[in-house]
Amino acid sequence: MALLKKINQLLLLLLVLTVCAILYNKVHQVPLALRNETVDLESPEEMEEEIPVVICAAAGRMGAAVAAISSIYSNTEANVLFYIVGLKTTIPHIRKWIENSKLKEIKFKVVEFNPMVLKGKIRQDASRPELLQPLNFVRFYLPLLIQKHEKVIYLDDDVIVQGDIQELYDTKLAPGHAAAFSDDCDLPSTHEMVRSVGMQNTYMGFLDYRKQAIRDLGISPSTCSFNPGVIVANMSEWKHQRITKQLEKWMQRNVEENLYSSTLGGGVATSPMLIVFHGKYSSINPMWHIRHLGWSPDARYSEQFLQEAKLLHWNGRYKPWDYPSVHTDLWENWFIPDPSGKFKLTRPDS
Repeated sequence: MALLKKINQLLLLLLVLTVCAILYNKVHQVPLALRNETVDLESPEEMEEEIPVVICAAAGRMGAAVAAISSIYSNTEANVLFYIVGLKTTIPHIRKWIENSKLKEIKFKVVEFNPMVLKGKIRQDASRPELLQPLNFVRFYLPLLIQKHEKVIYLDDDVIVQGDIQELYDTKLAPGHAAAFSDDCDLPSTHEMVRSVGMQNTYMGFLDYRKQAIRDLGISPSTCSFNPGVIVANMSEWKHQRITKQLEKWMQRNVEENLYSSTLGGGVATSPMLIVFHGKYSSINPMWHIRHLGWSPDARYSEQFLQEAKLLHWNGRYKPWDYPSVHTDLWENWFIPDPSGKFKLTRPDS
């Protein structure tokens, strides 16, 4: 009897403990929906790979950056993070423009570029002084400005994007390549345009082959050039190969020896990249860099060809926010007026 009594007491104790445990869980249990929010898991949007896009916002042409950003944002569902690079004096303007327009929904970071890094590295050239502006060299310093990303897209400000930027980001870079560019000889449809306005598409048009330092490179002057206005870059390879240091070396040599200038093909930022990346870059789909729209106020592509293009680039003197220029309607579709009224389009009737 005594043993039976002890067993009953033990069973009663276990029953009480079980009831207490159930009541405790009822009181303290977090609802499933709330627990899902507190688990250390990212939402689908956060898990989606971030696509970093670097664009400069320069004084006097800030509307270009706005139109480029607007076109990218409107044509993709991808998780894009814009790095908008400016000088200290221009940053407040571009920030207000974005925050007080329909672009306020974009994800962006404003990055200040310190022009002191260029001290002693730029040879003064009066023929096209706009090409000597500090922000023109931001592309040389991508790893210093963008820290946490393995792959980065850099775009000149005078572009609009008509395709899904995810497609450009998915460009495959071969092992050992720090960047991908679009060759100047890669798209037959543009050859007539190149010939009609006398543009250069070989190294001869960018480097001074009268100089021994250039001849010593062993690069044929007839080698096809590329345009660095659209870049897909691998940051690990860029740092491993010390690309920035290599570019700076050739900038300094140009100061001392005048190896290239803006009187040649396309300005002072392209030439050192042609040297450093010769034979060591991957290719971008040609339709992702249809350029030369700014080389002539008269020469035009066919409308059908432009509609098929993924990215349009007004490289050259004739910009779509100025007059004269061509295909301005395609650019203006994406332009967002400056809320402050400081930036205005130049048009025949303005």
